Amino acid sequence: MDKDEAFKRFGCVIGVADASFSVNRGEVFCIMGLSGSGKSTIIRHVNRLIEPTDGQIHVEGRDVMSLNAGDLRDLRARKIGMVFQHMALWPHKTIAANVAFGLEVQKRPLEQRKAAADAALTKVGLAGWGARYPDELSGGMQQRVGLARALAADPDILLMDEPFSALDPLIRNDLQDEFLKLSREVKKTTLFITHDLDEAMKMGNRIAIMKDGRIEQTDRPENIVLRPATDYVARFVSSISTLKYISASEIMTAGKTAGDAAEFGPSTPLPVLLQAFSDGASELAIKDGDATLGIIRASDVLDRIKEDLSRV
Repeated sequence: MDKDEAFKRFGCVIGVADASFSVNRGEVFCIMGLSGSGKSTIIRHVNRLIEPTDGQIHVEGRDVMSLNAGDLRDLRARKIGMVFQHMALWPHKTIAANVAFGLEVQKRPLEQRKAAADAALTKVGLAGWGARYPDELSGGMQQRVGLARALAADPDILLMDEPFSALDPLIRNDLQDEFLKLSREVKKTTLFITHDLDEAMKMGNRIAIMKDGRIEQTDRPENIVLRPATDYVARFVSSISTLKYISASEIMTAGKTAGDAAEFGPSTPLPVLLQAFSDGASELAIKDGDATLGIIRASDVLDRIKEDLSRV
């Protein structure tokens, strides 16, 4: 039954149902949806901040539901870091002490905590701010402190629940860029929650779109836009231009070039193809190794652009 029927019949709200997915090591996996879709609920099941009524949760092959209280605390302290929308920094502790708090819980030596806090603050662009207090920092800087706090304990997994949604657009964009750069460097496995489609498209290696507690589609960003699996997903992405996600494989047609033509791979993005035609090419050969997969003419590209403009 759907969410409305469950509420009418039983007075209960479906938080998450039929929402199975796996996340690859080192991947940024976005879970997105409108308010009330279940995305924050699902991420809080991973470290059992919310106890599921049914189902299974496995972290690196370990059944989280089987953990006792002590093992669960250890999982949260050492294996999984969490970054919330609101940082909840200790106002009476310095920035460095806030960042090192997880290591303090782990009973790490003081010098080790200081070194880890300094290193984490440097990673997020706050070197030299460790002696300050939270009320001396802007909202964007406090958000960085929250990320540094999660990184300082060196967890394998980051759970990020709308970490940038309360920030101004420019600061938000800067932090997104910094996190993506940092993610490539530290290679953390990340579950990233957002209600913003543009943010999900930018941040995620893959995206799961939720509606009423259920996952409608899980796929790479370009497939979410170009090949929506349901009417709901199609409506969700209808305002996004498909042009930036189009590659040669989306435009090519069967056939061979009449003569010598510039050769490109099937994943070549649209701007590169446009530049080739701008440089004087009349047609392009799309090849995979020695095999010709198809051809692209200027008219094919123009038709695809017109199609995109008509849908936005």
